[in-house]
Amino acid sequence: MSNASDLLCLEDVHLSPFQKRLMKQILEVYEEKDSFINKSKIQLQEHVDDLLAWVHEVKTPLTAMKLMIEQTNDEKLRKRLESEWVRIHLLLDQQLHHTRLATIEKDNRLEKVILRDVVYKEIREFRSWCLEKGIGFQVEELEQEITTDKKWLAFIVRQILSNAIKYSHENEEVHIYTEINETGHLLLHIKDFGIGINEEDLPRIFQKSYTGTVGRESVQSTGMGLYLAKNAAQKLGILISVKSQVNNGSTFTLQFPQQNEYQKTW
Repeated sequence: MSNASDLLCLEDVHLSPFQKRLMKQILEVYEEKDSFINKSKIQLQEHVDDLLAWVHEVKTPLTAMKLMIEQTNDEKLRKRLESEWVRIHLLLDQQLHHTRLATIEKDNRLEKVILRDVVYKEIREFRSWCLEKGIGFQVEELEQEITTDKKWLAFIVRQILSNAIKYSHENEEVHIYTEINETGHLLLHIKDFGIGINEEDLPRIFQKSYTGTVGRESVQSTGMGLYLAKNAAQKLGILISVKSQVNNGSTFTLQFPQQNEYQKTW
């Protein structure tokens, strides 16, 4: 069925003049809609390509700014600038991954990953922010090897670490450790001792643009980090859960799929 004319010729003798006219109008509307959808897809892809190009373009002056900040002699000013630079970098990173999320299945690359390598790299990225708040980390060996997409796992860990640092009180620690649960799955726990999350907020913290209530009025947040982390995790077969109490902190847990579960997914 290539066009309206071809369809109109089908069983032509069984159609009355009125039915033919009606069928022709219906098919014209269908073709117009189909053409509109195709144009919209092209425009959307062009928009995605332009946005990705813009993000990569912005990274160049951001890298230059990083180098200039490192050369600042005033230590107090340098720490403040580094902290703000990290926040800008995180927002740009979120936008980049938000744009790529729709095509994660095409972009991902499964490989063997040592959990420690990913976690320590992300901790180093937050060094200036942690120094400003006096945040420390207590981290287990994390020698376990998993099969996943390294870049997307790093993004997920980055969002949870950012959340832990953001809502921790000054001069506190964030604990990172693993365990094997009763079903044999590897769990990665990231636990902070900050302001915590209201019980009624827990079911909604992974919703798009949701920023919560308790203690969040004074903390800038887009509400996108956990939403993107949850969506990316689902596409990798990783389950994210959270336990929290107000003023007693939060524990985010990543449950990694086993090898046979990867085979079913991919």
